[in-house]
Amino acid sequence: MADLEVTYRGTVYPWHCDHMGHMNVMWYVGKFDEATWQLFSSLGITPDYLRGQGRGMVAVEQKISYQREVNAGDVVLVRSTVLEVREKVIRFCHRMENAATGEVAAVTVLTGVHIDTTARRSCPMPPELVAAAQKMITDDDPGI
Repeated sequence: MADLEVTYRGTVYPWHCDHMGHMNVMWYVGKFDEATWQLFSSLGITPDYLRGQGRGMVAVEQKISYQREVNAGDVVLVRSTVLEVREKVIRFCHRMENAATGEVAAVTVLTGVHIDTTARRSCPMPPELVAAAQKMITDDDPGI
């Protein structure tokens, strides 16, 4: 995944750390969420699209594998890829790395569903969004 676009880069602050001295799980999820919106935006799922079309994206599943600790002062980056796209569903992966060492700190796989925000039901994504996501598909599935 080293050649994939970085969707998040940020610092681990002391207030991100728990009594064990490493970044608490809630912050991994938050940083992955920021990466998700960067990934979606690169596919055309932008705030303007969502608001203008009355659409939304909802997470229906997330699996996380924590692999290495990160500590206050560490810079982390997230690289993202699309694993699968269907008419209403996108499954994607984020890998969080320690920017200094390149070690993978955590991996998450998420499944998102495209919805009509008025009906509160799933609905098909426009063909151009599906096509953009299909172009990003890799077989780099971490198997979680």
